[in-house]
Amino acid sequence: MMLVKELYPDEVTASVYELDWDMLSGKYEGVVFDIDNTLVAHGAPADAKSVSLFQRLHALGMRTMLVSNNGEARVSPFAASLKTDYVYKAGKPKIAGYKKALEKLGIGPERVLFIGDQIFTDIWGANRAGMDTILTEPVDPSTDEIQIVIKRWFEKPFRKPGIHT
Repeated sequence: MMLVKELYPDEVTASVYELDWDMLSGKYEGVVFDIDNTLVAHGAPADAKSVSLFQRLHALGMRTMLVSNNGEARVSPFAASLKTDYVYKAGKPKIAGYKKALEKLGIGPERVLFIGDQIFTDIWGANRAGMDTILTEPVDPSTDEIQIVIKRWFEKPFRKPGIHT
């Protein structure tokens, strides 16, 4: 039963760009993001919206991090555009990549929020690492690779908040 509970996000939102960051900055010191279809469409570079979001988070005093299963060639330039640190080839949903992010941030998991668009990688791993989680709708589902399209079908029953807390 514990496994099932770990698949549920604490909250669900349409977009990271619609969250109340003033309120969240009072609760969390750090925020960790997935990249593809969380911040931008799959494979897209950082855009003005994502750059502006990270500038705002930094101005609010929040520490930020990217955690991605992509290689460094994808993640490094994206992170540089956002002026943030990153973990690439994170192996999500294994918790090692999340733990590495927490170590780099220097913040305990109870003060870090994780935001991603996939249950079976992003949310499951972050929950097991002890972080609060927010599931977003994908930025552009038409850019999903076929294995992600299939996973999203299996994720449907878990796309609601709060059952594991």
